[in-house]
Amino acid sequence: MTLFHTGQIGIGSGMRGGMGMWPKYSIPMHLGGVAVDFPDMPIVLAHPSFPWTEEDLAVCQNKPNVHYDMTCWSPKHFSETAIRYANSILKRKILFGLDRPAVAKDHWLADFEKAPFRDEVRPSILKEDTLRLLGEADG
Repeated sequence: MTLFHTGQIGIGSGMRGGMGMWPKYSIPMHLGGVAVDFPDMPIVLAHPSFPWTEEDLAVCQNKPNVHYDMTCWSPKHFSETAIRYANSILKRKILFGLDRPAVAKDHWLADFEKAPFRDEVRPSILKEDTLRLLGEADG
């Protein structure tokens, strides 16, 4: 499994030259090509990749080996589209916790409870999808 950080880079934000961090390498659409070249390699796109969240979702929907990790952003900031996809077409491909959580777990879980995720997808996001990806669960 390979994890790619996607979206705006918080490291270096506001610093001269962004401390050399360049977000062009974290645009999710580029990772669609990686998924094509390595179709048997599980790929995780880490973080709702603002401002390219919809690209994240499109790549995950189109490529069976690509998954979406919601760590490092509070659910209260997730886009309506990301939540809709998590509740429907990506409901078995949404993960929590594969990347080091930057939002305290208790805070994240409290915000997750308030977010409009369907009750039947909550266990998948919190545990089951990750276990399935890691080969620890059936299905």
